Amino acid sequence: MLYKMKLRNGPFSAIKNGKKRVELRLFDEKRSLIKEGGMVEFTNPNTGETLLCKVIKLRVFSDFEKLYAAYDKIAIGYAENETADPKDMLAYYTKEDIARYGVVAIEIEVER
Repeated sequence: MLYKMKLRNGPFSAIKNGKKRVELRLFDEKRSLIKEGGMVEFTNPNTGETLLCKVIKLRVFSDFEKLYAAYDKIAIGYAENETADPKDMLAYYTKEDIARYGVVAIEIEVER
């Protein structure tokens, strides 16, 4: 199964370069369809470039605080000199949606 998602330039490049290995999303209706072994096609909306990744593992959490605690900050997309803060995800999702759906860590591997 192929799942399609948009991904901003920074995270897209970090996945492409092999640094970011975990994509963080709300575990809503769309993401609940993703299965381990499936493929995700990320599209950079700025460039139109696509990146095909295999889903290695899915881990569901009640909130981003618990997800962040389970992963190294580099794996989830932060640079070494950045502070990983779960509140950063409030730029994308509301507290209400996080409480309603929970969140998912999608562990991926770029297909070469």
